[in-house]
Amino acid sequence: MTKETTAHQADSRYAMVRLGLTLLIMTVGSSGMYVVSVMLPAVQAEFGVARADASLPYTMLMLGFGFGGVLMGKLADRVGVMWPLLMGSAFLGVGYVATGLSGGIVSFTVAQALLVGLLGSSVAFAPLVADTSLWFVKRRGIAVAVCASGNYLAGAVWPPIAQHFVETVGWRQTYIGMGIFCGVTMALLALCFRARPPALADAPAASASRTGVARDMTRPFGLSMGSAQGLLCVAGVACCVAMAMPQVHIVAYCGDLGYGPAQGAMMLSLMLGFGIVSRLVSGAICDRIGGLRTLLLGGLLQCVALLLFLPFDGLVPLYVISALFGLFQGGIVPSYAIIIREHFPPKEAGARVGTVLMFTLFGMALGGWMSGKVFDLTGSYHAAFLNGIAFNLVNVSIAAFLLFRTLRRPGGLVSASPAR
Repeated sequence: MTKETTAHQADSRYAMVRLGLTLLIMTVGSSGMYVVSVMLPAVQAEFGVARADASLPYTMLMLGFGFGGVLMGKLADRVGVMWPLLMGSAFLGVGYVATGLSGGIVSFTVAQALLVGLLGSSVAFAPLVADTSLWFVKRRGIAVAVCASGNYLAGAVWPPIAQHFVETVGWRQTYIGMGIFCGVTMALLALCFRARPPALADAPAASASRTGVARDMTRPFGLSMGSAQGLLCVAGVACCVAMAMPQVHIVAYCGDLGYGPAQGAMMLSLMLGFGIVSRLVSGAICDRIGGLRTLLLGGLLQCVALLLFLPFDGLVPLYVISALFGLFQGGIVPSYAIIIREHFPPKEAGARVGTVLMFTLFGMALGGWMSGKVFDLTGSYHAAFLNGIAFNLVNVSIAAFLLFRTLRRPGGLVSASPAR
């Protein structure tokens, strides 16, 4: 091992400083996920395409984001997270500039999918979540939640900024300016991530739960590891198809209702701002009740918020519901990382966390496109909200099933924090 590998320990002051830097770099690197939603009306108008076609760049970006998270995570396991971050900063900057110079919806989509998604922004989510989980033991749940909040902080900060510049200088110049700013800023922050996380000790196949009974980590939830992972992946897709409906289309929805895209951008910012609060609170809850219960709670509350969009479409109610939606669903995605750490061998956490988070991103990609397609077929977003609710119920059903199986097993549930 190099000196850098052993210089810092888990739960140390350095780990806390690193967590703060992780929050910053994720805020910058995750901007692409949210800016494209703000650009959707302007891009659709300039290129003269249908709503579903204008939504396709977001879908392809999220697919690239998902695959890239796994690829960058594996690279980080080999060489540390700094080099993937440096590479991602370069591709993100180039990707934004290429998007701003695109001549049609095809080149726009390619730039978003390959440069911004696969090779750029992807390094600023799953690899950083996995890296953070290796630096904390006592408060892993809240640390992962703080880290993942950078993704929502990006959603709170970037939409109003992007909307302002779209209205003043146009969407092309906005993308080019973001390319320069984000590429340089992310590269400078990446240089602070040279230290490698403390090595994980080899974990036994079984560990003790809160009840003191041995828990077999080779059979999570009493299922084979492949089946358990598969169910979590399906749950991740389902919850994020539902999540994507308001997040991707709230700007266009407000435009259709006559409130204008600026109001929609503010609602998206409010939604994701409350999502930050939700992630922090859910992280603390995870440390007390475990990831599965947190996932189930978040899924149920998200379903309530989606139902509220159906009867209310006034400006003030939409602001209130957007805030509630963010407050209810922000902790869902980080809970998957905690579930993996609770129920699967620690030495496999990086790959398994990356895989499940990849499927949550696939859900966002599918949901963004599907909602646009349902709108094109029906002429309204009412059916799109119903579609999101149906997928949300799939997520809740899987979470309840896994919780039921866990409660029946001798080891019972575990908390996110290990025994002290």
